[in-house]
Amino acid sequence: MHLDVQDLRNFYYRSTLGRAAQAAVRGRLLDIWPEAQGQTVAGFGFAVPLLRPYLADARRVIGLMPGPQGVMPWPAGLPNVSVLCEETLWPVETGHVDRLVVMHGLETSEHPSAVLDECWRVLGPGGKAIFVVPNRAGLWSRSDKTPFGYGRPYTLGQLETQLRKHQFLPEFHCSALYQPPSFKRFWLKSGALIERTGTRLPTIMAGGVFMVEVSKRVHPPRGNATKHVERPAKALDGILKPV
Repeated sequence: MHLDVQDLRNFYYRSTLGRAAQAAVRGRLLDIWPEAQGQTVAGFGFAVPLLRPYLADARRVIGLMPGPQGVMPWPAGLPNVSVLCEETLWPVETGHVDRLVVMHGLETSEHPSAVLDECWRVLGPGGKAIFVVPNRAGLWSRSDKTPFGYGRPYTLGQLETQLRKHQFLPEFHCSALYQPPSFKRFWLKSGALIERTGTRLPTIMAGGVFMVEVSKRVHPPRGNATKHVERPAKALDGILKPV
């Protein structure tokens, strides 16, 4: 089930641990997508904490928040770009999104396959998406003090298998949130150092979340199915070459 938008807002914008988590995940996202000049960027679930760097240069930024979660105005102090939507029916035209970020939208959904189908639909040719999900083996998925402790956590293999089944091609993966999900001052002060150290570790020794970048895989044209057969079946010889 989806968390309430007020709980998500309070964690990411009103708690020290939430702001640290926001900075860590957003930093990794910017390593992958440093800019989105002239592109349409969308976030589904509660991905808006990651989208602020793209507001200045992107052609359009959209924050899609599912109905069971609720919606809040975003960004603060600027014209609102967030919208409440059905989690499996987004108010976005087919093929109009260049970059899509999904956070707190897949693992908390009761219809993850339909959500992935909708992700595939809205992405345009050459479009890419990044899925941020809790790591099953990480500390963050075991603590209900953070939003990553809710829903279904994944292993990297489980996530990539599910994405391939829905016609996505995984291209890159990494981890974030290596610091413990603790509100204790020592861990909060050490968080930035722990994150920098964690980025040098293999992904299998991952932090609290996996981040998987995918591209949209397009089916081959149906015309290939009618390709000319050079040697037809011999059973037809009497019809094709009557004596």
